Amino acid sequence: MTFFFVRDSRRRYRYFSTEPVRPIPLKFSRAREAWLAAKKKLLSILPSRLIRQEQAFERGLTWKGGPLPVLYGGLEDPGHIARHFERFLRAQRLRHILLLAGEAVLMPFTWVAALLPGPNIFFYLLALLVLLQIAALRGLSRALRLERHLAADPLLTAWEEAVAAGDKNRFPELLDSLERGHGLRAVRKLLWP
Repeated sequence: MTFFFVRDSRRRYRYFSTEPVRPIPLKFSRAREAWLAAKKKLLSILPSRLIRQEQAFERGLTWKGGPLPVLYGGLEDPGHIARHFERFLRAQRLRHILLLAGEAVLMPFTWVAALLPGPNIFFYLLALLVLLQIAALRGLSRALRLERHLAADPLLTAWEEAVAAGDKNRFPELLDSLERGHGLRAVRKLLWP
C-alpha cells in the first residue's frame, strides 16, 4: 500500500492511499454485520474526499513493515515537504481531538431524541462518528511516530505543474494517467471537484 500527499486543483493538500482491489470475504456475527452496514450507510453520505482521507489515516494504524511510503509531487524541496507533511499530520490530529471533544459534548443531549418514537438515530449517528474519529486519530498518532519515506513521483509532479499553471485542459489526461499508473480509483473526485 502506498500513501499520497498531493495538492488538489484548489491547491490544498490531500492525503489518501491506494485501496485493496476487493475486500476479503469473511463471515461476521450479527452485531458486526450491523456495524458494517451502518458504517457503509454513513460513508455513502459523507463526501469521498473526506472518506478517503479518513481511511488513509485509519490505515496508518495497521501499517506494518518499515517506513511509511508517501508519494508527493516533486515541485518542492523534499525537506520542505517533510516539514509540511509533519505539520499536516499534527494539524489533522488536533482537528480530530477537537471534533471528538465536540462530539462528547453533544452526546448527552441525544437523550432528547430518545423521547421520540422509533430508534434514536441521532445517538447512533453520533456514536458511529465518534468511533470513526477515534480510529482515524489512533492511525494519525501512529503515523506521526512512524518513520516516513517521502518520494517524488513523476505523475504527481506533472499533475502539480498543471495545477500551478492553471492548465485545466490537461487535468483529465493527467488524472487518467494517475489512475492507471498507481491503480487508483476515482482520483478525479479527490483532486478535481
